[in-house]
Amino acid sequence: MLMHAFTSEDLLQYLYGETPTEKAALIKTALENDWTLQEEMKILSGEIDMLEAISLSPSKKSIDNILNYAKKNVEPIIELV
Repeated sequence: MLMHAFTSEDLLQYLYGETPTEKAALIKTALENDWTLQEEMKILSGEIDMLEAISLSPSKKSIDNILNYAKKNVEPIIELV
């Protein structure tokens, strides 16, 4: 049986359902037969779960700084007469 080498990027695409059908079938078959690949997939799945559990949002101060910077650097599109 011909074994393929899959990168972490390939596995991430597979996890997110972004892999072309033919390649997804190859990865699925490889996962059924390759213990090392199964372990790598478990690790990546766990890392994705941890990232999704983190709630990130910018602070109010950061948002205010961005808005203030934008106000200073915006030229009016039309002038009122």
